[in-house]
Amino acid sequence: MRLIVFGANSPTGRLVTAMAMAAGHTVTAITRRPADFPFCDHRVQIADADVMDADAVDWVVRDHDAVLSVIGVPLSLKPVTVCSQVAFNVVKGMMNHGVRRLLCVGSAGLDAADLSRVGLLCQRAIRPVVLACGPAVQQDVRRMEGIVRETGLDWTLFRPGRLVTRSDVTDYRITAVPAPRTLTSRVDLAHALIHEVTHRDHVGETVHVATVPC
Repeated sequence: MRLIVFGANSPTGRLVTAMAMAAGHTVTAITRRPADFPFCDHRVQIADADVMDADAVDWVVRDHDAVLSVIGVPLSLKPVTVCSQVAFNVVKGMMNHGVRRLLCVGSAGLDAADLSRVGLLCQRAIRPVVLACGPAVQQDVRRMEGIVRETGLDWTLFRPGRLVTRSDVTDYRITAVPAPRTLTSRVDLAHALIHEVTHRDHVGETVHVATVPC
């Protein structure tokens, strides 16, 4: 398949790119820092496209079979529109060029239901920070999800837990609802994305990826 990955130079995006190549796909990697992208392979085309520019996104989306967005946004006290604007631009480009398969990753660790289940000590430590900086990002992610759900495209939304780094893929779980204090390794999330883009097990669904502890 011909895949396009937005946020390809992020930690998760690099894993997605590597796994896509290993699975025999070709990848167009969208990154703001092409010189820092670690892959040099005939199966990868690097594109320096401004994801906030609808015309630039439209140009790079054409001639692909599926779109994967792993763009992340740090916590902020200021209004955030990156996730929703990128989703709008991507969806518009996909519709213009007849691309139907869309996979998007939301922000990790910002769901209020998850936060309420965290231990008391952890709540005291992180809750003030999340409450101060998280709502703007969380609201934008929800806007992004709303845009995706209303498209009529073959979409899947991924909600990871708190992202961690591991070297190997685990026997991770994909569920319809989050488990308490879920951790998600980036390699598991990347594996889930590449598996879903080819197997289409969760079209039109929002899923949670939970890494199985050692």
